[in-house]
Amino acid sequence: MNYKLIALDIDGTLTNSKKEITPRTRFALLEAQKQGKKIVLASGRHPIGIYPIARDLMLDRFGGYIMAFNGGKIINCETGETVVSKLFPPEYLPDIVGVLKESNITINTYDNKRIISDRKVNDYTYIERDILKTEMVVVDDFVSAVKSDINKILLAGEPDELDRYQELLSKRYDGLLDVYKSAPYFLEIMPFGVTKGSMLPLLLQKLNIRREELAAFGDNYNDMTMIGYAGFGVAMANGEPDVKKISDYVCESNDDDGIAKTFDKFILR
Repeated sequence: MNYKLIALDIDGTLTNSKKEITPRTRFALLEAQKQGKKIVLASGRHPIGIYPIARDLMLDRFGGYIMAFNGGKIINCETGETVVSKLFPPEYLPDIVGVLKESNITINTYDNKRIISDRKVNDYTYIERDILKTEMVVVDDFVSAVKSDINKILLAGEPDELDRYQELLSKRYDGLLDVYKSAPYFLEIMPFGVTKGSMLPLLLQKLNIRREELAAFGDNYNDMTMIGYAGFGVAMANGEPDVKKISDYVCESNDDDGIAKTFDKFILR
């Protein structure tokens, strides 16, 4: 199959354990784009945490895309145009803050340039700040501090506590919001129906590319929808067991150039 669009998760997939793209992987992605294939970086990250990677991979030159906030915002790197933006319904914010009041979990969201966090900042909140390499503002009144449109809420905390609240929030907002993990210590709360897998069809339609011509790579729970949807779904060897179960292929780990080796075997001419 001639795969024309390749969707790549970033953390744990495109980047290795040092949060770096290896030279071999970078070469494979540049070669794929020279052969006319489109790359979309599909991440839970804010766009500001994706742009440096997109520029390094020359997505602006080759007409690639950023799919930020787990699909909540899709941006054309060549034109800077926002193709899709799905907004988080603000009416749920007060209730979410109330539910989390007795927890040790940090609630976070974003404006155009910064992370906005409540006072319960923990070590995992700083992981998000360091990934995005941006300013973090800690506020006393989270609901009042959110003045602009937002695309998602990120909860950060101990994995066991997040598991309990994931179950509680999923039941509370069933059919209203989507709640899923992107890392053991991160819980994403998204507008209902917004996942990587549900947003990719919009991009395929725009590019006139068939589902069978889509390849997707990922490692974590928030990648499962796009891996299951793609014509060729690839899980990383370092990925979660559930992700591997639904994939068409399990490649080498992110520390062993899994993407580059799979490109050599299945994607590059």
